[in-house]
Amino acid sequence: MNLFDLSGKTAVVIGGSGVLGSAIAEGLAGHGANVAIVGRDGEKAQRVVTTLENNGAVARAFLVDVLNRDSIESMAQSVIDWRHQVDILVNCAGVNSKTPFFEVSDDEWDHILSVNAKSIFVASQVFGRYMLERGSGSIINISSVSSGPPLSGVFAYSASKAALNSMTQYLAREFAPHVRVNAIIPGFFPAEQNRKILSEKRVEDILRHTPMARLGEAKELQGAAVWLASDAAAGFVTGSLVTVDGGFTAMSI
Repeated sequence: MNLFDLSGKTAVVIGGSGVLGSAIAEGLAGHGANVAIVGRDGEKAQRVVTTLENNGAVARAFLVDVLNRDSIESMAQSVIDWRHQVDILVNCAGVNSKTPFFEVSDDEWDHILSVNAKSIFVASQVFGRYMLERGSGSIINISSVSSGPPLSGVFAYSASKAALNSMTQYLAREFAPHVRVNAIIPGFFPAEQNRKILSEKRVEDILRHTPMARLGEAKELQGAAVWLASDAAAGFVTGSLVTVDGGFTAMSI
């Protein structure tokens, strides 16, 4: 019995053209899922699709503006028209900032909260309603270790990810028993949204606080994502915040 078989399932990975999202998409596709790579950059999304197709997967790129409800709804319908179903939603879009607290503008606050929290709210409404009508589904949100306790220097980002954790657990209750909602909490993985804050000094501080003594590799999120996506392996798992951080949050002095 293959507990992690996703054959016949369709996964939508919002933010699937990024470093973490594309790795998660690769893991889902490698276990049999058809994958919609959703992003704002069509060329980047298509490159991910080409890689997946070269490995024998069924994949297609879709454009979306995660700040626009109509765009999310249109994308969802396009994916359904393509594969006639959606079984898995991965919310992986994100943006970060190292702006000091007293210099954070209203516009920057609104942008970060909109990308990292409001877009998950809208996508969960759109796909959650569809999944509940079908009677099954798995939603996987990508959070961050900065969701709590918050890290220094990333005020708005930390607040947005804390909101995402709360939404995850709320929706797990709201959508049960037919649709499962969980979050993966990555530690430090080099990705687009955190490269600008990972200075040499900050990386040194992180590594001293990480028992595994290194940064994560994007492919190391695949196992958690495949597990949470699979009904057979994680059919009783909902409302969980699954940490993949090399021991960062377990570290004290």
